Amino acid sequence: MTELTEGDGKTLWHGRFAAGPAESLLAYTVSLPYDQRLAPDDIAGSRAHVRGLVRGGLLDGDEASAILAALDQVEEELAAGSFAFGPADEDIHTAVERRVTELAGVAGGKLHTGRSRNDQVATDLRLYAKRALLEVAEGVLALQEVLLARADEAGDAYLPGYTHLQRAQPILLRHHLLAHGWALARDVDRLLDARRRTDVSPLGAGALAGSSLPLDPVGTGLDLGFAETFDNSLDAVSDRDFVAESLFALSLLGV
Repeated sequence: MTELTEGDGKTLWHGRFAAGPAESLLAYTVSLPYDQRLAPDDIAGSRAHVRGLVRGGLLDGDEASAILAALDQVEEELAAGSFAFGPADEDIHTAVERRVTELAGVAGGKLHTGRSRNDQVATDLRLYAKRALLEVAEGVLALQEVLLARADEAGDAYLPGYTHLQRAQPILLRHHLLAHGWALARDVDRLLDARRRTDVSPLGAGALAGSSLPLDPVGTGLDLGFAETFDNSLDAVSDRDFVAESLFALSLLGV
C-alpha cells in the first residue's frame, strides 16, 4: 500500500482512505495519457463556470479575474509543453484545478464551487466530441469534392464491375467513384446527426441532482456554444449515448 501524502501530493479522493492502493493500481487507473486532449475543453468549461459564478454572486470581480488569469497561464503552459504534472494529477481535470489553485491562491480554491467532477467531465467530453465530429465531417466533405473532381476528369473511361468476385458488367470509372461519394454523404449525415445530439450542455447538473447554489446552467451552456441545456440532471451526468453513437458513426465511416 502507498502512503497518502499531505499537501500538494494529496489525491482527489484522499479524504476517504487512511492509506492508498498499490502503485500498480494507481498506474493502471491514471488517465492522463488519454484525457490530456481534453485540456482545451476543460479550460473553456472552467472559464464559462467562473463567469456563471460571477453572475450568481458567488465570486467577486477580483476573484474571477485571478482565476481567469490563472486559466490563461495554464493554457499557455500546456500549449508550450512546460506544464508540470504532479504525482497526484490522476487526470487532466485534477491537474488544471491544482495548478489554478497554485497560481490564484484562495480564489483558485473557489473554481470548483457548485460544480462536480461529474458535470465537469461530461461537459469536457461533449465539447471535445462536438469539435471532433465537425472536423471529421469537414474532412469527409473535402474527400467528396476530390472524388467529384476525379469523376469529372475520368470522362468516359470504363472498368469492369464485379459481383461475387467475378467480372459482371462494364461501368464508368466516374460511376464507381461517385458510388463512394454517395456512401460518404450518408456518413456526413450520421456524423452531424450524432453531433446534434451531443450539443447539449450538462454543466450545472452537479453530481446528479443539481445544486442549491444560484448557478446559471442556461447561461453557461450558451457561453460554451451549446445549442441546448440539459432537462434532467441525472440523465445529463450519466448519459454516454453520444459517445457510443459517435463511435458507431466513425466506425462505419472507416468501413
